[in-house]
Amino acid sequence: MNITQKSQKLLTTIAEIGREYSAKPDIHLIDPFNHFFDKNKNLILNELDKQDGPWTRRELITRFLLLNAVLDQGPDIEGLRQLLIKVTNELYQREVRILHRPLDFFKELGISIDKICTVHEGIKKVRAPIWAKENQSNPEKYNLFMDNSKQVLNYAVFRWGVPLCVPLILEKDGKTLIDYLERCNSAELMSKEIKDNERYGLGKAIGDKAGHLFAKWYVCSFNLARRQDKGWQNLSFEIPFDSNAGRIFFRTGFLLNWANIKDYIEWEVVQKGKGKGGLNYIRVTNIRGKKSDVALKDNGLFERYKTICAEYLSTKKRPRTIEIQQIPNALLLNTDYGIDELDNGLIYIGTNFCLNHENSKCKDCPIKELCEGYNSNPDLIQNYRT
Repeated sequence: MNITQKSQKLLTTIAEIGREYSAKPDIHLIDPFNHFFDKNKNLILNELDKQDGPWTRRELITRFLLLNAVLDQGPDIEGLRQLLIKVTNELYQREVRILHRPLDFFKELGISIDKICTVHEGIKKVRAPIWAKENQSNPEKYNLFMDNSKQVLNYAVFRWGVPLCVPLILEKDGKTLIDYLERCNSAELMSKEIKDNERYGLGKAIGDKAGHLFAKWYVCSFNLARRQDKGWQNLSFEIPFDSNAGRIFFRTGFLLNWANIKDYIEWEVVQKGKGKGGLNYIRVTNIRGKKSDVALKDNGLFERYKTICAEYLSTKKRPRTIEIQQIPNALLLNTDYGIDELDNGLIYIGTNFCLNHENSKCKDCPIKELCEGYNSNPDLIQNYRT
């Protein structure tokens, strides 16, 4: 197999795993959403436009997912999602209806902060030992607040408040969040819009990874998109490049198929000696916008890439180069898989087998036969961390 075929085989294998192990927030546990689901915990899709107070179910779920995407950044995703669910439920029990009435969060900021603090402490007691064992760390370092902050006011107002302000301002302007999002020509453009828009953009409150995670949930995980054109399907947004994706793509050799190690060092994707224990650090977010000369030489891949850019991502009509972070979209074109399934597979493998320390469970990993680090270059596993 050539590089393109080998890479496609790896991605479709991961996506097949992701099809079985879906990774999405348990929004059926949100008390005000209980009646949005059937007895099997499936979202009732044909009732998404049913009114729930002044808003549709589709609008309310989207508001929650935007907040979830902003908060879904930290050392323990399981703990973070528990925090969001429990705080939301306890606020609703106090009639602080932050999804129906976002202004409630600020009107009752004291209650909001108290709930965040008390719920965080409860989760820490349970999750800190588990997290420390999984990550070979100290449980005392467990902290779900962004940037390891100890100031809950900053965390509450910035990380919770900013995404809650988006539907609040849109409401003042006579718009819904759904209408605002779907005015974009693709989910990829939408992921940029929610960050960069001059009036409604979240700015530094949301990163590229979180924007793409939101796109995945909105388009694929919960089928919330009303638009059904190619710009709103499962190849219409980039993969959320998080530590799992970076670690797996590097260790398996996928990234090295498209550029050499010197390139990644020059781009500061690989940072020598800056990882845990003095090992090499993989900062996968720095790969954004970097070009692959290797991929450009494959005419068939380039044709697929042009289709992805023009018809799905709506980013470029006639690209002249290939950006590495968009290669997965091109490789999955004309297969049965989408970016959502690929990301689900990366999350499953990254949290269960391809761990971010020296004791990865390589022998049990379902993609070990396709992994360069396991089969021929153990340095990729032993000396690199995310």
